[in-house]
Amino acid sequence: MNRVLLPEGWPRPNGYSNGIEATGRMIFVAGQVGWTPDGRFVEADFAGQFRQTLKNTLAVLAEAGAGPENVVRMTWYVVDKREYAAALREVGAAWRELMGANYPAMAVVEVKGLVEDAARIEIETTAMIG
Repeated sequence: MNRVLLPEGWPRPNGYSNGIEATGRMIFVAGQVGWTPDGRFVEADFAGQFRQTLKNTLAVLAEAGAGPENVVRMTWYVVDKREYAAALREVGAAWRELMGANYPAMAVVEVKGLVEDAARIEIETTAMIG
């Protein structure tokens, strides 16, 4: 049971929600990067790594019986905000394909680097199963 929190008079954010009210069993997914399950980076570009990062996140969620509709919060760590902005079309396509019309509360943060040197993005996720 999730409810999008949108104060009266505020415009609907594009691609995320300002807040989510959720009840149920909480699932926390550690930071996922864009490598394959065997720990290899097949994709070097941001969009390819983003797609794999979402797939990895969804695989972990599935272990708890959750799916994209259960995601209530995400924090994205990107190493280059310009690279992120340049890939928005491909990011949006991957999002719609894998996450559907679920738009959780999100933050995107540019960081100096990630622990995995080849990683372009890392995403932490919280989900709720009602």
